[in-house]
Amino acid sequence: QVQLVESGGGLVQAGGSLRLSCAASGRTFSSYAMGWFRQAPGKEREFVVVINWSGKSTYYADSVKGRFAISRDNAKNTVYLQMNSLKPEDTAVYYCAVATRYSANPADFGSWGQGTQVTVSS
Repeated sequence: QVQLVESGGGLVQAGGSLRLSCAASGRTFSSYAMGWFRQAPGKEREFVVVINWSGKSTYYADSVKGRFAISRDNAKNTVYLQMNSLKPEDTAVYYCAVATRYSANPADFGSWGQGTQVTVSS
């Protein structure tokens, strides 16, 4: 089973940028699609973006399209989320997860990280 550790969260002003990282253990990292989700206080966890095993295919939620960019380095077992033009409504705990297939459905994701807090001040 893949274990995931997110990092890179923090407090940033609106319009700023952050880069999240998700380090995975396990030799089969490169076989899986990876995704980022987020959960704001009092809200359900929502899909942000998914990337396929090779990094050549990505799919973004409309709310972050054009502002966020996902990438992966299979040699480093790491997936990244570059977040630009951040808005207060982006404030949430961000989670990375391993997908059993290339999908935006949380049910298709197995292992989850512990999350990293992103707070965007206005």
